[in-house]
Amino acid sequence: MTLPPSSSIGLTPTPASRARLTSLRRRGRALPRLRRTARQILTTRVDATSYGDACDRIQAWAEARRSCYVVAANVHVVMTAYQNPNYQAIVDRAALVTPDGMPLVWGLRWLGIKGQSRVYGPDLMLAWCQRAAQVGLPIYLYGGTEATLGKLNLYLQQHFPGLIIAGTHAPSFRPLSPAEIAEDADRIRQSGARVVFVGLGCPKQEQWMHSQLGQVKAVMIGVGAAFSFFSGEVSQAPRWMMNLGLEWLYRLSQEPGRLWRRYLVNNPMFILLFGLQLLREKFLGDR
Repeated sequence: MTLPPSSSIGLTPTPASRARLTSLRRRGRALPRLRRTARQILTTRVDATSYGDACDRIQAWAEARRSCYVVAANVHVVMTAYQNPNYQAIVDRAALVTPDGMPLVWGLRWLGIKGQSRVYGPDLMLAWCQRAAQVGLPIYLYGGTEATLGKLNLYLQQHFPGLIIAGTHAPSFRPLSPAEIAEDADRIRQSGARVVFVGLGCPKQEQWMHSQLGQVKAVMIGVGAAFSFFSGEVSQAPRWMMNLGLEWLYRLSQEPGRLWRRYLVNNPMFILLFGLQLLREKFLGDR
């Protein structure tokens, strides 16, 4: 496997990267959530970051055994948050919100973050697995089915020699009882994992991560369909379509029954609302 060009930059800790890690560690127990550059897109804070910066932050939090989570935000996440105050509060609690979708990358650029690139959840997963294999921090895979996890486990072990996969678990698709939720958290704690990849899809994965704050002493990262992609069960859009912001069209062609509302209703609504936001900021200076 060859990592995408965008995700292969800054994965191995460099002198500058190590200095940033030292700075992050010296900040004490408070999570550095709002101290980085960020912009508000509709009602959601989206952080200006990169694969290297995100991996540095994840490493610092993982080494400190902090309980926190990362949201990879796309239009679906932003629109769900805009329409649901409870979900908005969950996204607001994230230690890091990455621009997962190209519309959010363009949005950050239009809002003054020049040169912002995409930090796509599945690519961030690969980037962190490469880093984790180098620094020896164990990961955990939570989500999907047992068959999916078996294929994903094999894929990651083949492509990242030295990666420690501390455990995997495929929770039931039905709502879990409090006892089952507690059992899952205990299983993850006992594994010793420092980073937990969560593949439950939006909004379920963000809701689960938020519910586990303080229970799971690890960095939780929601990666959506990454488990299905890397297990080979679902194909990813060609890279050129991703770069043009057309991944939604490819995925819609694959799963029209499940995704039509997400893309054909939410996408036009996002364009309208964000267009109005840009006009307000341009003419009223309202940011």
